[in-house]
Amino acid sequence: MSLDPSIFETTVPSRYITFTLPLTLPHLLLRAAVLDSPSPSASSTSSTAAIWVPPGRESDWIFSTFSGHLQLLLSSPTPLPLSRLILLGNPPSSPVPTSFNSTSPPPPPQNLAPLLLGLSPKSEFLGHSKIPEVPLLVYEDEVVKNSILEICNGPCVGEFLIENVELKFDDGVREFRRRLRFKRMPNFVQSQIRIRPKKDSILDNLDALEFELEKGVLVQPYLSPMVAGIAVIHRFMDGKSRPRALCLGVGGGALLGFLADHLNFEVDGVDEDEVVLEAAKRHFGLNNEFIHLFVEDGIRFIKKIANKYDIVMVDLDSSDVMSGVSAPPVEFVEGSVLRAAREVLRNEGVLIANVIPSSKMFYERLVCEVGELFEEVYEIDVGNEENLVLIAAKSGVGEGWDGEDSTFLNKLKLVVSCCYIDSIRRIAPSSFNRSRSKMGLKSKKKLAAKSSKKAAVQFSASKPKSEGADYLQC
Repeated sequence: MSLDPSIFETTVPSRYITFTLPLTLPHLLLRAAVLDSPSPSASSTSSTAAIWVPPGRESDWIFSTFSGHLQLLLSSPTPLPLSRLILLGNPPSSPVPTSFNSTSPPPPPQNLAPLLLGLSPKSEFLGHSKIPEVPLLVYEDEVVKNSILEICNGPCVGEFLIENVELKFDDGVREFRRRLRFKRMPNFVQSQIRIRPKKDSILDNLDALEFELEKGVLVQPYLSPMVAGIAVIHRFMDGKSRPRALCLGVGGGALLGFLADHLNFEVDGVDEDEVVLEAAKRHFGLNNEFIHLFVEDGIRFIKKIANKYDIVMVDLDSSDVMSGVSAPPVEFVEGSVLRAAREVLRNEGVLIANVIPSSKMFYERLVCEVGELFEEVYEIDVGNEENLVLIAAKSGVGEGWDGEDSTFLNKLKLVVSCCYIDSIRRIAPSSFNRSRSKMGLKSKKKLAAKSSKKAAVQFSASKPKSEGADYLQC
């Protein structure tokens, strides 16, 4: 069936069109995917951009699905919010994600400007005295190789994959990690753990390497701050040989394993998808006699228990693809849910939550709701411009403590960065000016995370040039 080019003259919220067309070279095809923003532009002008899909990664859910395309649109670095994002690349070689090696990808084809203009809405030309240029964004992350270990289908989360990846950071350091990603939000790394090859030699073929897990390192940038948050109740933790922790949201289980292995917690983990839990056991080493797993919705779980845990860790994110990445889900902010979370704690317990605010209003509401139910509220800014860690103490913990004589705090400082502990700030639930009162701690500096939250994505802009010109990356 032929495609009418006129359909691209206007934008339609959430419209998603994919097609292939021949290149000038014989026997070569180009795949194009065009997505319009789910939110109609409030202005009379629109903004359009394009991304050249990295060769070898065409089958990745990031580039081959509506949900991945949507996340790219919502996270684009353009000055104005995008009304349309165009993906161009080679046709996928497989209907499912495959392993890739992108150490030296070839550049995109030249002279894409006419095609990009033809795929742009008419509103793109309003107010221009000359033909506009559609920016060609270059997708960049630290991944240079990946190896797909398993693709599963869970009854709650849908399709997800386990992969080994080789990363190369800006300083030239290379690192291997094992990751868990969901198809419904493929740009979002749900869980990851550092791994190292069992043999000294590094093979070019990542599929052929055997790895062992490094459980002593938390690589998700917000997990160490979450663990650091336990410091606010350190005086109540002294003398407890095996305190109790509840983790709502398990994923690969890196947080559960760290609490059990390094801080001697007995941990209950709750996840609604049994297939995810079984994958965590197979691939992330989530096997410990002091870790107990429950297949259940976390909110329903806490409503059945009272006065059992010293800490409750909340690492739940929204499952609504259209709203973008946010955590915790909106339903967790309800008063009855937060009240149940408070009741599940022992009197000196603490609630610690990973927060990715969908808006300033959402975070303000969360802080206010928590402040009405808990005695004291604290915050850690993870420093990646995305995550905050909210810490809520059921009882007052006191001001001006230094913890020099605390056995638990000294142990905590051996396994997480003191910078995170020193950066804990008490916040006033009644206002959202982010003013903080010092809690007897030392450092006020904003922390810089080594990698971004769960989606390590960067963009750089490159303009389509006339025929024969090179692509210039800014």
